[in-house]
Amino acid sequence: MLNALSVDIEDWFQVGAFEKVIDRSDWDGLEQRVERNTDAVIALFGEAEVKATFFTLGWVAHRYPSLIRRIVDAGHEIASHGWDHRRVFTMSPAEFAADLERARGTLQDAAGCAVTGYRAPSFSIDQRTPWAHEILSNAGYRYSSSVAPVKHDHYGWPEAPRFAFAPVTGSPLIELPVTTARFAGKRLAAGGGGFFRLLPYAFSAWAIRQVNAAGQPATFYFHPWEIDPDQPRAANAPLRSRLRHYTNLDAMADKLRHVLRDFEWGRVDAVVHANHGADRETIAA
Repeated sequence: MLNALSVDIEDWFQVGAFEKVIDRSDWDGLEQRVERNTDAVIALFGEAEVKATFFTLGWVAHRYPSLIRRIVDAGHEIASHGWDHRRVFTMSPAEFAADLERARGTLQDAAGCAVTGYRAPSFSIDQRTPWAHEILSNAGYRYSSSVAPVKHDHYGWPEAPRFAFAPVTGSPLIELPVTTARFAGKRLAAGGGGFFRLLPYAFSAWAIRQVNAAGQPATFYFHPWEIDPDQPRAANAPLRSRLRHYTNLDAMADKLRHVLRDFEWGRVDAVVHANHGADRETIAA
């Protein structure tokens, strides 16, 4: 089973957990580590001989176009993560369409290839944004991986299907939700990121095997800052956010090497093509 491997390219200060304590107007004055960390991810993937999708902020591509080129030259897919990590449900439909266009233009100029995939910042396509998938479809996106079908304090659409579905009638657009597992009748977030870093490796391996046993690919993600234990500390962030953000950063790279060895991984566009190119029926959760 080919599973979807993805990286959300944003710097340490751009995460949703810090959006209320680090103002966007201050970003350019902060220590920027996204280029070095992403290069480290590219090297890690090279060691493991895997390809992935890099969902990248337009803000990052604008400042580091050569980084985007290095990602593409290494055989990975460039996809959009929006312009500057604004959550979709904070935008109007017109603002969302403009954000998509601005980010995609910058990414394509840097990458020299088409961008056909999208992931909403903080998985912020949910029941509050019934118009979002139609806008993505009208813009020509082939797939989105923007839904977290769980309940979470920062995001979540627990009523959404667990696996790939067609969100717009008559459109080829596929929504590929981030992976969840089932236990005791409940859905558990298991798609990577902080859950992968904070919980024992055995949990993530169990979840991926459960999804694969059901005949479905897992959709896994993480961020470049998660392999950077020396990044600056946001001392004014809430304790809960700091614990989530900074715990086990020094162990993340080795855990990633472990999961890359144990399962088969590929770019998100390849997984969409292999598993959902013809069959776009909604899969019941």
